[in-house]
Amino acid sequence: MISAAANHQDSTPLAARLASRGDLTAFLMGITADIGAHAYMLIAILHDQDRSEARIVASNWIHDAIQLAGHGLIAALAQDPLATAPGHLPQRLLTAEAPALGGGIGGEEAKLLDVLGHCEIYSLKLNIGQQRLFVLFSSAIPGSIDVDSLAQAQIRCCYALSQVPGLLAAASMADPLSDRERECLFWVSEGKTTDDVAVILGVSANTVNSYITHAIRKFSASNRAMAVATAIRSGII
Repeated sequence: MISAAANHQDSTPLAARLASRGDLTAFLMGITADIGAHAYMLIAILHDQDRSEARIVASNWIHDAIQLAGHGLIAALAQDPLATAPGHLPQRLLTAEAPALGGGIGGEEAKLLDVLGHCEIYSLKLNIGQQRLFVLFSSAIPGSIDVDSLAQAQIRCCYALSQVPGLLAAASMADPLSDRERECLFWVSEGKTTDDVAVILGVSANTVNSYITHAIRKFSASNRAMAVATAIRSGII
């Protein structure tokens, strides 16, 4: 049987072309289509002296799904006992059957993922130098992901991403915002108006708008909604 990945070997950019976040997105979207998945999420696990933190490097999950799931659940998915290292048979998490499968996701969490359209999830470990990276592939329809092509997709991801450590570091670790810019975007993400944020922070509305404008420019976003979405996907707020 010829796998989906074999039929689409030229559909994703070569590692040498991964020069930007846009290239990375195109690469992951191509692999997602190749294996029959609907969604992907590339996650870096960052460490400091007293804690670990999951940072979303790239994803096509919708904004609301990321907010509802939260970074805690996303980190749990990445590091679930069913997460597969290269060279091993990928194991799927069926949210309708969790936690009976022995994974680390609870019943309410599984129900939320099911409602959000992530009914079938594979968590794959990626060996990228010293970085701990995971890629989640998920589908709204159980059985639609081609298991035979997952191992090849995992190796392709390991190879391609190992060629661009600088891009990964910039995507996963860089927080370009000042504390005030981050605060303003956070309160905007909570539905607060400019005047509301001004009252909360004890500054003028013009100052709030200035902080938000700076954040928009730093993210190369076209408006504040896009800047908020980028900050949430990056784990900055």
